[in-house]
Amino acid sequence: MPSRLQLKLDNDLRETKCGEFGMLRRPKPTDSEADLLREQQELLAAGGRSTVAVVKRPDKRRGDAAAAEAHEQGNQRDVVTIEDLPDELPTLTPAPPKKSRFKQERVHFEDEDPEERLDRHDTHISAVLSRIIERDTSAVPVSLPCITGTAFPKVLHRSGIESEVQERAIRGRKSIFARQIAAQRAKKEDSSASRHVGFLPLENMETEQPESDVMGKCCHISQNRVGGPVLLTGQGLGIANSAMETMKIHEENQSKLQVMSQSEILQEQRKLLAQLDPRLVEFVRSRKAQRTPGSESASGPVQREDFLNEPLPNSTSPELDHSIKAQESQRDTMEDDEEDENQLVVQAPITEEELPIKPQKEWLHMDKVEPEKLEWTRDLPAPRKQGTKKAMQARFDFAGTLIPPTKDLPTHLGLHHHGEEPELAGYSLQELFLLSRSQLNQQRNLAVSTLANVLAKAHAGEYISSLKGSVLSSLLDAGLLFLLRFSLDDSVEGVMSAAVHALRALLVSSYDEECLDNAFPWLLGMATFPLLPTAQEDEDDEGLDETMKETAKEKEEKKTDHDVARQDVVKGFLKMQGLSRLRYILEVVRPSPRVVLDILEVLIRMARHSTAAATEILACPRLMTTVISEFLPCSWAPATSQALSSLYGLPVALAMKLLRVLASAGRHACARILNSLGGKELLSRFVVVEPSEMLLEAGEALRCSTEALRLFAVAASYGQACNLYTDLYPVLVKRLQAGNRLCASSEAVLFLELDRIKALLVLLTRVTQTAGCHEELQRDLVSAQGTECPPPPPVVWSHVMGLQPTVISSLKGCVRAVDGPAQMSSARILLPSYLLYIEAYYSQLCVQSSFQPVQCLQELESLTSDVLLPLISHQAMRNITSSFRSSSMICNPGLSAAGGEVVPSLPSLGCSRLKTSSTMAGPNSPLSLPTALLYLLNTITSIHKGLIKKFSHLILSDSVLSYLRSCIGAMPSVSQMSAWILHHEHHLLYLLLRLAHKLVPVDPEVAKHAALFHQVSLALVSWLLPGSEYLAHELMSVMTFSHSLLPEGVHGETEVAALAELQLKDRTSPAVGALLRDALHHLPSIRGCYLTHLAHLESSVLSSRDRYLGRTPFVSSHLLPELTGPSLPSDWPFLPLISLYERMGAGGEQQVESLPEGSVQSVTHCLQWLLVLESWREQALTAVPPVAKLARLACVFLCSSDLFLERPVQELTWALFRRLTRPAQLEALDLGSPPPGLASFHDLYSALLAQYEAVSFGDPLFGCFMLLPLQRRYSVTMRLAVFGEHVGMLRSLGVSLQQLPIPLEKFTCPMEDSLPLLRLYFRALVTGALKRNWCPVLYVVTVAHLNAFFFSQDEVAEEKEAARRSLLRKTYYLIDEVLKNHLLLFRLPQQNSELGFSTYEQLPPIRARRLESIVGTEVKGGER
Repeated sequence: MPSRLQLKLDNDLRETKCGEFGMLRRPKPTDSEADLLREQQELLAAGGRSTVAVVKRPDKRRGDAAAAEAHEQGNQRDVVTIEDLPDELPTLTPAPPKKSRFKQERVHFEDEDPEERLDRHDTHISAVLSRIIERDTSAVPVSLPCITGTAFPKVLHRSGIESEVQERAIRGRKSIFARQIAAQRAKKEDSSASRHVGFLPLENMETEQPESDVMGKCCHISQNRVGGPVLLTGQGLGIANSAMETMKIHEENQSKLQVMSQSEILQEQRKLLAQLDPRLVEFVRSRKAQRTPGSESASGPVQREDFLNEPLPNSTSPELDHSIKAQESQRDTMEDDEEDENQLVVQAPITEEELPIKPQKEWLHMDKVEPEKLEWTRDLPAPRKQGTKKAMQARFDFAGTLIPPTKDLPTHLGLHHHGEEPELAGYSLQELFLLSRSQLNQQRNLAVSTLANVLAKAHAGEYISSLKGSVLSSLLDAGLLFLLRFSLDDSVEGVMSAAVHALRALLVSSYDEECLDNAFPWLLGMATFPLLPTAQEDEDDEGLDETMKETAKEKEEKKTDHDVARQDVVKGFLKMQGLSRLRYILEVVRPSPRVVLDILEVLIRMARHSTAAATEILACPRLMTTVISEFLPCSWAPATSQALSSLYGLPVALAMKLLRVLASAGRHACARILNSLGGKELLSRFVVVEPSEMLLEAGEALRCSTEALRLFAVAASYGQACNLYTDLYPVLVKRLQAGNRLCASSEAVLFLELDRIKALLVLLTRVTQTAGCHEELQRDLVSAQGTECPPPPPVVWSHVMGLQPTVISSLKGCVRAVDGPAQMSSARILLPSYLLYIEAYYSQLCVQSSFQPVQCLQELESLTSDVLLPLISHQAMRNITSSFRSSSMICNPGLSAAGGEVVPSLPSLGCSRLKTSSTMAGPNSPLSLPTALLYLLNTITSIHKGLIKKFSHLILSDSVLSYLRSCIGAMPSVSQMSAWILHHEHHLLYLLLRLAHKLVPVDPEVAKHAALFHQVSLALVSWLLPGSEYLAHELMSVMTFSHSLLPEGVHGETEVAALAELQLKDRTSPAVGALLRDALHHLPSIRGCYLTHLAHLESSVLSSRDRYLGRTPFVSSHLLPELTGPSLPSDWPFLPLISLYERMGAGGEQQVESLPEGSVQSVTHCLQWLLVLESWREQALTAVPPVAKLARLACVFLCSSDLFLERPVQELTWALFRRLTRPAQLEALDLGSPPPGLASFHDLYSALLAQYEAVSFGDPLFGCFMLLPLQRRYSVTMRLAVFGEHVGMLRSLGVSLQQLPIPLEKFTCPMEDSLPLLRLYFRALVTGALKRNWCPVLYVVTVAHLNAFFFSQDEVAEEKEAARRSLLRKTYYLIDEVLKNHLLLFRLPQQNSELGFSTYEQLPPIRARRLESIVGTEVKGGER
């Protein structure tokens, strides 16, 4: 195909002739590009002119600029020359990546001439006029103008139409010009209506009836409507006579209304109000309200009444209006007991005389007064005088207090505004959110400050009784966290400070922090649960292979900020880079003291969230450096005034507490604080200096000194910073001696001073424990031979030996001070810390090489006689033990109920309610002193066995025994609000049981309560929380399987159980007494079996042991594992059986024909222990529902093909099954609820059916398990599965009536009502799939149900009646006479008889008549 250039040359040469230019050669197809260019140059050199113009169409995609460029290049033919082309492309400003054709003109080069750019944009008028397209008016009707007597239209003037405007004044706010146009349009409508409806008789429109008659009133309303529609104008119909068409529609509506009755009109009105959009109803009412009644004349508009606004009898329109106003998102609602008002007060339009401020003529633009525009100046309408039961929007004042809607507040308080309800004072949450994004600084500040107050009161629970729903949940769902994060970025310091205060109100609970500080010196008081929300399981990964599932890190990276904040508020704030902003505020803004304290409290709450959050705080650039340098300086100037204007350069106790909480998150975080952030220098500075010498306010100085000691104690609990102990030893001993004098003082001692002494004792306790581990670590280091081993600490036992005499002296002084009323309070507070130190000293002394047993025993005897026994027998101690039951969180689960609002994404300890309703969390808590005392008693009795019996009266006290009895049937609930206090109460209960277990062999009086101690120990095993795995291990190793705590095996209970089983007639049933004796004999093996199956908890047990025994160099963190519930499941006695099922039978992957001997022995031990519990400790399994017991026991059949055939397994399972089918247990067995861990019981039963058909061999035990779910009260689906899909199993289901431990009436009553199942029953009998010698039990069941169905007198549906007649007819014609007689002559089931039921000798008359009515007619019909 020739190119465009070749065609052009061809045309040029065709026009050129011989002349002065000579003859030129025509191009040929074989010419190259060079030949064509040369020919073109010759043509141009000869002066030839082209006869064809090259036209290049502009590219539409490039716009007009491309066309302009093509026009400029057109004169240059096809020769393109670019002069001064730069090596680099010119930069574009603003250099967009992609431009549309409309933005093409906006892009320009930097060196472009502005004048040329203006000329290019200056489009000629011809370019506009050439694109004019005329509108098509062919379908528009032509209307001639009205003939008037004036030459020109009348000019509009305000004075000329003022009266008309006032007559048709509308209630909305419209300008004067709009009102003039509306009046002119109304004139045209009136004239049009007069032309079209003038033929109507006037007397029909004037007919009126008494208003008391509702029907007459409706007729009056409908007749007054004949003048024309109010809302419809006919515009938009697209026809010429739209007004006439509108009148026709209106007349049809009126004719329908006239023939309708009153009830029909009311009913239709209610239907319309219910179906229409409430906003549309409000619009219609507002439009009709704008129409004021005019003068009544034949040619003018008729008088109209607002039909929609008429209050109808028994109408719900006021409530409907109220509900429409209340339909807004995020509304908190309130209730009151009073009735609602009958009608809402509607204010009349304001007049010029009612204006509170009279406009003056001298005022600009006030020569024409428009009263409707001055409505806002009038007085507010009065609030409702009565309450309402309807939902109302919650409104708050600036302090966050809820304002009742009936409360009339003065306007000078600033709580009234121009909102939807101007008469109501206060701000709603929506309005506060709106104001928080205002452009006015004061409004933003006020809104955020009010939200902070609302948050504080919501946390305190002040809205629970007044509002429906949760304020915190509503605010968080509405995006409160994002609002606060945006407000933190505000450039105005006031708004930013208010946002910090609101963030503190959202995250921090002062009560929680106070309770945690009080519990710090308790036994294991440093250990706390992380404040993590409950983990939500993702359903997206269910059913996927392990290799295809996303890791937790991948899932976390995919989540948006909103998703993270919705699940975890603290993590969401961290993800929003909140720490960097807080650091900027502290470092650059340097805010007021209140903001600084709020930020520090927020950081403390975040550090308690998790170890990851604490690490993130430490890793935030310059955050901790700023905190330490600004708020923990080593030198500072004294404060010049009482009210500090800035905290910068002064020590702040909260900053030291932040370091302590961060150090508690892990030993690595603590080492980082001590070494990288200068923590050791801080400790030296603040521990050495006396609070009175700190040049600070007295309370703040004491708090700084106390927090420094607590930080030192946390570091010592990891075995760190112990070299500071040796350096500061004189100072610490001096402080310890001062505490002795303080305890003996009779003056009122500040609690801050007591906190400081307790922190010092905690520090010395941890240092003593660390010194006790020195020799062990030294030996391990020598024998490690290159393996990793913690280095020995720098403190040795000789460094702490001198503390014991001072502490003993102080302890004796405290015990003596308990007798004095003035010193009793301070002595009770200090006693637990002294006792814990003595325990730590003697527990570590026993493992030292310098241990002297004789001297130690003498010291313990002296300590017991001088201190412990007087303390135990003291009245104060008896008062504490008597409060165990009333203050216990185990016995009173209601104490853990939330006092304020609870948000799942923001867990808290809920101490606001606990502090007011119980003393359990206060400084005088009944937990701290008894726990410390029992901890010391257990250590002393382990060293000196002869002292055990001296403490028996503590266990035998009525208050302690009553407390233990109350714990047996308790079901404590586990949550963040109860877990932290339950953790300490579990320690108390464990220590009580350990001491009681030591006393049982030596004291007969204590031995009488051995069963009580055993029951409590079994319950405690199931209650222990994460972090207490060592206590669970100790209970199971020492107490749970202890012979001494099972007195039934010694007192002849096994013989009693054997005698109870003699009433069973089945001689093949196992002897329960022999089984129990065998189980007691094998208790050590049973204990080993359970400990083996708990081996997966070994790492948790070791970590818990190190923390409990004070092995400080091995402690990794004082944050306990995440709270997911108790450490052991409530059904832990079934653990070996479940474990074997999961390993061998679940899924069928590793299922084998037979199990090794070890597995059989493990299952045997498990069943033995279950039999012991079911026989003597039945309450230990109350937390396990009967359906769960049955499901767990069914694992015996699903684990293997022959496990249930083993003799010990068979006997033990028989015994457990008979106990499970006792009358009381059988009634409680609910198979409709799914067992824990299963979707439904039917799924388990389907697996059992398949297993029975495969490997049962007609075993009676397996058969009884299969018959149990076929009782009449259970779901029919399981019976349909047996007689439908698995009908073949009936041949081997040979359980006799005597072997069945379930009453036969459970299967036969009431009568079966499932027609498909009855048909399956009949088919199984007729086809021979079910025979009496094969399956006696189900044979009796099917015969009983079919007989009852045949001869029932109840009225049934036609389908059932037809099936009944058909089945009875088929029965009558059965060839098998035995089956026929059984079906017809069945009387009652009798489980003890050989047949299983009794029969009639002949049919009763009523049955005979029934049979004759069905069969007799058939016979006669056949004869005919």
